[in-house]
Amino acid sequence: MVDLESADVHSPLMRRAGRDLLSLALMDARNRTLRWLAALEDALGAPPWSLPPQPDLDPPLWRIGHVAWFQERWVARNVHRQRGAEADPTAPRLPSVLPQADRWYDPAQSAREQRWSMALPDAAATRQYLADTMELTLELLESAEETDPALYAYRLALFHEDLQAEALAETAQGLGIAIASRHALVGDPLATPPREPLFFPATRWMLGSAPGGFVFDNEKWAHEVAVPEFEIDAHPVTWSQYGEFVEDGGYDEPRWWSPHGLAWLQREGRRVPRYVDQLRGGVLQQRFGRLARVPGGQPAMHVSWHEADAWCRWAGRRLPAEVEWEAAAQSYSRGFAWGGVREWTASTFRPYPGFVPDPWADPSRAHFGQAKSQRGASFATPARLRHTRLRRWAMAEDDRGFCGFRSCAT
Repeated sequence: MVDLESADVHSPLMRRAGRDLLSLALMDARNRTLRWLAALEDALGAPPWSLPPQPDLDPPLWRIGHVAWFQERWVARNVHRQRGAEADPTAPRLPSVLPQADRWYDPAQSAREQRWSMALPDAAATRQYLADTMELTLELLESAEETDPALYAYRLALFHEDLQAEALAETAQGLGIAIASRHALVGDPLATPPREPLFFPATRWMLGSAPGGFVFDNEKWAHEVAVPEFEIDAHPVTWSQYGEFVEDGGYDEPRWWSPHGLAWLQREGRRVPRYVDQLRGGVLQQRFGRLARVPGGQPAMHVSWHEADAWCRWAGRRLPAEVEWEAAAQSYSRGFAWGGVREWTASTFRPYPGFVPDPWADPSRAHFGQAKSQRGASFATPARLRHTRLRRWAMAEDDRGFCGFRSCAT
């Protein structure tokens, strides 16, 4: 367990946090969710909000209620919570403190397109549900054993709420919702000065996480992989670098695009990345409902895997394999700049050898063999979730996330 005196609730060491520190982190996450609700009310007025349905996004009020539902489902309603990752996800659950919560917030019972037309609880009822579920969680946590299995459900609820924080930021960006700076919820990735690429000698790398603390199932378990020598960018590709590709006619030259990428490009009619109004002569991009001039040293963002792959082909480079990204991030703690954007890799998202799904299995399992792996974290990722072994994923055409890329020498 993490020493309460030497750690804080924002540290990635929260994966090993004990009861006391975990309770503080849970309250920190819930306070941030409540700030999101307040920020949305400031921007949109009282719910229900009249927002254009988006096929790839969830309604923000649904997502906020879903946070409370998920915590209650895996903690207070979970009679096998002390079993941790060995709990039976199909076991009957206790009833919710909010009637119809399952019908509203269970993704298995409400398809995404239905969520936009649901008559969801209003802001006051949603706040009450957030408060009630947190109170139950903290009461149960007080008597939980200080073991990884006994604390698994609480840690899962914490990191799920952290994941939803970034998803809410993506939703606000996608819907063009202006989030006031006083809420301290969104910002910008830092601009990075040019740095020389990093060289990594051939090695055998332990890819994935070892047992101990909380581990997402798609990180299980650490296994040795042979890695040939490689050269990798010290930071993600910047807008200035990406702009050179656009200026050179990169979107008009089929040879830089894979067959699937070219089909996507023609279908979308894309000339610049999503949310960009201008890229020649400086970057103008829509940021949370406002047109902003973006520094050229910031990482390029909201690019699809197809765009990242095309840039690499144009530059005579390639996307890094997932193992290369992890090995470089773990080994170059100071020289390897990451955390401004999530980053595409060349790897298809697949399970590690011997994979066995945890009780919350759907997110990873449904995308194995189809999505592309992403690594790192974005400026919208809560600090304690940022981990060099954290795996994310998205389909190759997805450009809604705060995602960029870096490259390797061919």
